[in-house]
Amino acid sequence: MLKEMAGLGFEYVELSHGIRITLVPGVIRAVEEGVIKVSSTHNFCPLPTGVLQAAPNLFEPSDREHREHDQWLRHTKRTIDFASQVKARTVVCHLGSVKFFWFNPARKIRAYLEEHPEAGRKEDDKTYRTLLDKSIVKLRKRMPPFWEQVKASIDEVLDYAKQKGLTLGFENREKFEELPIDSDYFEFLADFPSEAPVGYWHDTGHADIKEGMGLLKHREHLEKMSGRTIGWHLHDVSAKGQDHQPVGSGKIDFKMVSSFWRPEHLLTLELSPRVSVEDVRLSKQRVETLRG
Repeated sequence: MLKEMAGLGFEYVELSHGIRITLVPGVIRAVEEGVIKVSSTHNFCPLPTGVLQAAPNLFEPSDREHREHDQWLRHTKRTIDFASQVKARTVVCHLGSVKFFWFNPARKIRAYLEEHPEAGRKEDDKTYRTLLDKSIVKLRKRMPPFWEQVKASIDEVLDYAKQKGLTLGFENREKFEELPIDSDYFEFLADFPSEAPVGYWHDTGHADIKEGMGLLKHREHLEKMSGRTIGWHLHDVSAKGQDHQPVGSGKIDFKMVSSFWRPEHLLTLELSPRVSVEDVRLSKQRVETLRG
């Protein structure tokens, strides 16, 4: 797997939340032999024993149930250990979600957008704006205990990451009910001490999806988060809303996005397994051209 990546011209890879435990010996051997270098890992990596497909939300830091939380903590520390072993700089993390027993407001939003796909990008769709505002109120009303649990969970692994020389990259998410709420991201990170090993990890596809929901403006969000950004997941979104597409093949303005890249940032192509080898190469070339 890693020889294939190196053969495509990549010097670094991110080890994703799809790395099965059986792949670990080969990964370590490839790193030790200099086949490839690892820039980042994505929680959970490697996957828990018996889990055979990508499962980044298998356990969530927002979960208040004791056994679930213990599993999140255990496997997050395991990911940090593995990241240190393969000499990565960053562990990319999801921060959980708000759970609704019955009436998740996201359902009405999804239903409306299925009928009116451009409603989120139109300021004059008053029906959708009213629905969105009411849904956000419901989300914020339900959110506090889950959000407090997220912050408590992070506190449990901060020192551990710091001891291992790793930074935790908190990724923006694509679902309405996932945490943090995008407008809260800056204040959330600003609350950490300056020496805390944390930063913002920006996913271009997720941000475009959220823009399509009317929850953010991509450029404005990047401007706000620029001082906290440490890395990127780069992929495009098709006209039909499918993400993890080749860079430059969809509707994301990557010229705009690239203006926020800095030399110290980690740039990771996060493409669908269905993307062709040629499109992987083209995506790499497009990113390199934008970097200048």
